[in-house]
Amino acid sequence: MALSARTCASLLLLFSILSAFVAQTHAEEVYIYGTDGSGVTRQLAANRYPALYTGDFGDCLGGQSLFNITKFDAAYYADNLTIVFHLDGTSNIKNESLMMNIAVEAYGTSRFEQTFDPCSLNIYSLCPLNASVPVTGWAVIPVGPQQIGGIPPIAFDIPDFEGSTKLQIFANSSKTEIGCFQAVMRNGNSFSHPEAVAPVLGIFTVVAIVASFATAAYGVSIAHMRMHHAHSLSVLVVFETFQAIFFSGALSVNWPSVCLAWWSNFAWSAGLIYSDSMIRSIDSFAGVTGNASQVGGAGSVVINNGGGLIAQIYGRSLAEKVRGTAMKRSAYNASNPYDYTWSGDPVTPGMPLPGTRHGFPATLATVGIPSADAFLVALIWLVIAIGLVAASVAFFKLLLEGLARAKWIKEDRLGQFRSDWTVYLASALLRTCFIGFSMVMTLAVYQFAIHGSAGAVAVAAVVFLLFLAGITSLVAYACRSRTRLGKFEFGPDRLVFHRTALLKAVPFLIPARLSTVEEHGLEVRKVLDMPFFRIRHINDDPAREAVHKDKEYVKRFGWLSAKYRRTRWWFFAYYIVYQFVRAAFIGGGVQNPLAQVYGLLIFELISFAVLISLNPFEGARNTAMAVWILSISKIATTGLSIAFLPAFALDRIIATALGVVIIVIQGLSVIALLVLITLSAISSWMSLTRNREEFEPEWLEAFRVRYFEKMEEKALDEFQPHQPKKDKGKGKEVEQAPPPPAEPYFAVVSVRRAPKIEDEDGDVVGELDPAQNGSAAFDPSSIRGVTRPSRANSVNSRHSVGSLPRLTRAPRGYSKEFAQWEADLDHPDSVLGQRASSSSTFNHNGSTGMGDSHVANSSMATGSAPVVVRPQSSSRSLRTPAGTRPSSPVLSPAGRNTPTRETLARHADERRFPTPQPTIPDLQ
Repeated sequence: MALSARTCASLLLLFSILSAFVAQTHAEEVYIYGTDGSGVTRQLAANRYPALYTGDFGDCLGGQSLFNITKFDAAYYADNLTIVFHLDGTSNIKNESLMMNIAVEAYGTSRFEQTFDPCSLNIYSLCPLNASVPVTGWAVIPVGPQQIGGIPPIAFDIPDFEGSTKLQIFANSSKTEIGCFQAVMRNGNSFSHPEAVAPVLGIFTVVAIVASFATAAYGVSIAHMRMHHAHSLSVLVVFETFQAIFFSGALSVNWPSVCLAWWSNFAWSAGLIYSDSMIRSIDSFAGVTGNASQVGGAGSVVINNGGGLIAQIYGRSLAEKVRGTAMKRSAYNASNPYDYTWSGDPVTPGMPLPGTRHGFPATLATVGIPSADAFLVALIWLVIAIGLVAASVAFFKLLLEGLARAKWIKEDRLGQFRSDWTVYLASALLRTCFIGFSMVMTLAVYQFAIHGSAGAVAVAAVVFLLFLAGITSLVAYACRSRTRLGKFEFGPDRLVFHRTALLKAVPFLIPARLSTVEEHGLEVRKVLDMPFFRIRHINDDPAREAVHKDKEYVKRFGWLSAKYRRTRWWFFAYYIVYQFVRAAFIGGGVQNPLAQVYGLLIFELISFAVLISLNPFEGARNTAMAVWILSISKIATTGLSIAFLPAFALDRIIATALGVVIIVIQGLSVIALLVLITLSAISSWMSLTRNREEFEPEWLEAFRVRYFEKMEEKALDEFQPHQPKKDKGKGKEVEQAPPPPAEPYFAVVSVRRAPKIEDEDGDVVGELDPAQNGSAAFDPSSIRGVTRPSRANSVNSRHSVGSLPRLTRAPRGYSKEFAQWEADLDHPDSVLGQRASSSSTFNHNGSTGMGDSHVANSSMATGSAPVVVRPQSSSRSLRTPAGTRPSSPVLSPAGRNTPTRETLARHADERRFPTPQPTIPDLQ
């Protein structure tokens, strides 16, 4: 079908627009040719990313440069061996010819340096410098492989490249430095990703909070609820782990850049969350002043040694106004093919010079917070967190009531929480303050150490006193409420370090109190010991309920003591002291790095030994994380920090390697924490379904049962002796027997047993006295053609008469008659003796005879012994009913021709109480 003229015109217009757009797009893409250090020439995009480029920049003369710089960018392109820098700003110098020096420093070593005249590079705004002309410098400096050979290729890929670019400006007339600007170098790879890492860690933290709260709110019995709550992962341990990692950067040492970037992912846990509006509002109150859009001191009225830098150089009045006006940096222009997005910005006031990696200010700089603002920022976010906790608990209460009225949940669902929700609200708020105690103490003491404005110091002092007095008063009151009815005993003790192995492979020393070792009779291989002390509380009422069964105490102070063992319920008092001393070292020791680092290391080692000795947590996951993983991480980090002390001047490449080791240690700690949070969520779900008979998925049912059993065992908090090791062999576990004692011992080899009346169960008579028989004990396997009875039958046949009820045993009233029969047996000519000599025998093939000598001879000839058969009376009566068979025939030992007295007595019994002749079973 033919198209109309209007349609053809429309399509032609559309094609023309698309063609113009494509042509314009291709026109904006500018390519150049470049040759790298290997001599390879290729086509390169003009707006490509360089191998190394600068970030934020600052004034390396401490704000005394005679320039106001709004833009300072420098980059190194490895694909065409060029260094580019761009400088924008103004100056108050009327007329001056200049010389410039640009230097690149990496890992503590100067990698490139060149001095040049700006006129030779056609930087006309600096040739000469004139206050009426804005400074606009753009230069491309080609370099050779020899000049840039100091930068190894690995620098272009290693995360958080440690380097900086410095631009110095000198006045020719006075030979004086009038400007210096420094920017940090980077390559685009970093461990710092707070916008991605922080939300993930936050989600896991919320999971831990929900799991912990759910176990505390679900249930009817307070003691039972506390038991389940104790095995959920402590939120305090979660925040302590994150805060310990972040506050590692508060030590006053020269940190590698990789550590500073890594710690920025955990700043949120300490309440140090960057907000531009919040920082700008706090700056003036904290005493931070300056212009965030530029760096430099042109036109500054700050007097320095009677005149400032300008007066020292030119002798001019400081009151002279700046003729040039600082221009704000222009935004990125996407239509300009030579524009770029990798540039940095002027450092905000109060921030350290870029490239400085010393102490806590450098750690705070990675998240954009000046050190003077740190305490106030953290305090504001703590107040916000307290408000969110209060709102969440109240909202959850209203939600449950609404669901109950709508009949969407049962009326008594979470009845304990709904009836005492105000108690839960108060406990949640106090617990939040308790978690924030370490952060508040550390930052408050740090604020005192760096001084700052009077207002900031005053606020820090007030909050410091409120938290210290409030938390310690609550802790003291909680301890006193439990121990007021009793007395304390103080006594000396010793801390014994004994050898053990972590994971059955790593040698390790574990401390234990000598009193505990002696009390439980433990055997330890002592390596060393040290003086210690022991505090013991004796209650006036020995029958008083345990602390975790005291409902009123759990309701009032469960937010402090619920996670700890029955005998370590007071551990929260020790924890407060530990956190305060640690905060004093971290926050207050910024002026003395040696005392700070070494003192903290010794303190952590002692605390680790005390933690192992006390073993305070009831839950295994809390013990693994708080006692072992976190403590080892703290000690390792502090120990490795010694190498970064300024006095040692460690090579920066080695320092970076040690920094990576710290990151690995702390990273493994974080991974372990996330795994434990996941396991805690699963176990908390099991706790919430403890009233259900069926649990999904079914394969976890066995784990749930073992988890509940272990929980109840842990709640008793009783000493458990060492269990024997279990080795897995051939599909089953075999308990290893304990080693024999070292002292001499005796063993019973054999016991001679006399026959008794109770031996009516058919036991082999020959086993009673083998010495008298002159033959070995009876062995059924020695009879040819006789099949062993089955295991079930053999077990049943072992039951002796002695284990039967009294009515089934032989009456002892016949003892006189037995005595008379024994007297008759002494006379072979008696009737009883004649009858006893006619015992029934049978050979191995089952033939029978009554006193037949032929059978005996044939048995001797075939090598098989004749066997005496005696009938067994009923176990319920001495008289066997007619027409019934005895329970089982019993065989006498092989090779016996002379019956024993017991056998003869049994035949005499048959004489008085005749029984039918028993049928001999077929043993085949």
